[in-house]
Amino acid sequence: MLFIRILAFAFGLWLVVFTLNSAVRTFVLPRSAQDKLTRFVFRRIRRIFDFRIRRVTTYERRDAIMAMYAPMALLMLLPMWYLLVMVGYVLMFWATGVQPLKQAFILSGSSLYTLGFARDDEFSHIVLTYTEATIGLLLVALLIAYLPTMYSAFSSREKQVNLLAVRAGDPPSAVEMILRFHRIQFFGDASGFNSFLRQWEEWFAEVEESHTSLAALVFFRSPQPGQSWLTASGAVLDFAALMASTIDLPRSVQCGLTIRAGYLMLRRVSDFFRLPYNPDPLYPDEPISISREEFDEACEQLAADGIPLIADREQAWKDFAGWRVNYDRVLILLCALTMAPYAPWSSDRSSPEMRTALGR
Repeated sequence: MLFIRILAFAFGLWLVVFTLNSAVRTFVLPRSAQDKLTRFVFRRIRRIFDFRIRRVTTYERRDAIMAMYAPMALLMLLPMWYLLVMVGYVLMFWATGVQPLKQAFILSGSSLYTLGFARDDEFSHIVLTYTEATIGLLLVALLIAYLPTMYSAFSSREKQVNLLAVRAGDPPSAVEMILRFHRIQFFGDASGFNSFLRQWEEWFAEVEESHTSLAALVFFRSPQPGQSWLTASGAVLDFAALMASTIDLPRSVQCGLTIRAGYLMLRRVSDFFRLPYNPDPLYPDEPISISREEFDEACEQLAADGIPLIADREQAWKDFAGWRVNYDRVLILLCALTMAPYAPWSSDRSSPEMRTALGR
């Protein structure tokens, strides 16, 4: 019987440590760190939401339902942690002499929720009571402190997404962005053009940091149903790729820097969710989801508006594909994972094969 009590105490202690480790990795650790418990909760809640939207026919309704997914999954972490801590302390109370098991459960619940209606005068039980009450308060404090930080990062992200709608339309399109910039003669302002791309380079770096350390942000949807941080990313990356490969204007090194910052961000977010992609893709060995016909159609649309294009269309296509291959698959996989709204050259090709790749 002594061996069983020692084993129960050890397992209860492990449950508490496991739960605290989960909370620290989710809320405190300032780097990308996967947690099995958090992943379990989010995946189970996602299955419920996937089942709920299975027969929904309109995107607006699906978006309204999925907008609740991330907040609900995030809030469900707290009761899950409380449950595991309570079970752990029930085992430890029982192992140290609190009888019967029902009394151990009452004492654990009273301690965890700091209700104080149950107590025990034995010193070892007082120590356990105090530590459990401390852990209960700590978990609540972590969640409360976490939310303002997360919503601050969300607000910063959405500011740029909203600004892009003015420049790239809604849904955002790289071709539309080039057309609008040409009409206002923005390309003649080299400093303004580079400043615009530099803002997005910095935005990509900020999103990479926030969306890997605060992974729930990936699933927080934009206030406007037709907007998404992923479709905005795709539009800006395609804009920079077209400018670097197809538009016959003085080259800007900032295009390459912005593209690199963007695809590194998408890849590192994909790494967090274990999405499969080739880390060293090369075109044409690695195909892209944009067809040559789509590229030629975009070129014709640009040329019709008087935008100067590279004379060698074949080389322009190879250069564009060479840029696009770096972020093509991860962009589409993340669009499928988050059910991003429709946008050309990104979420419009994110299903059904990409959902199959995600195991959905």
